Amino acid sequence: MANETKALEVQKDEMLPAEGTERTRESRVFIPRADIYEINEDIFVVVDLPGVDKDNLEISLEKNVLTINGYVSQEPPEGYALAYAEYEIGDYERSFRLSNMIDQDKIEATLSDGVLKLRLPKAETAKSRKIKVKTA
Repeated sequence: MANETKALEVQKDEMLPAEGTERTRESRVFIPRADIYEINEDIFVVVDLPGVDKDNLEISLEKNVLTINGYVSQEPPEGYALAYAEYEIGDYERSFRLSNMIDQDKIEATLSDGVLKLRLPKAETAKSRKIKVKTA
């Protein structure tokens, strides 16, 4: 897939560096894990965003860069007190550079149980097609 389409560029770090950016929230920023699948005419990106709900999720597309920002509420649910935690609380930020092989007007996003699924349909020029052979 990677050699065939080169539709996305992916970063590998787990946590964003603090320097070089200004933030309005005092929170750590993590790069969420993502899986990328190519199925027929679409590319799917599945991103883990535990603790992020629909109202705290922003997805933007500017200059061929698709950016995901997920904000986690740092307060425990009402009636609960944190007894033990194995992961750090923080916000999520991840960017993907899209090529012209993606139809950017038809990108779809769904969020369910802390998992974001993005459907990136291929542009018509990137879709595979069969060429009919004629006899001379």
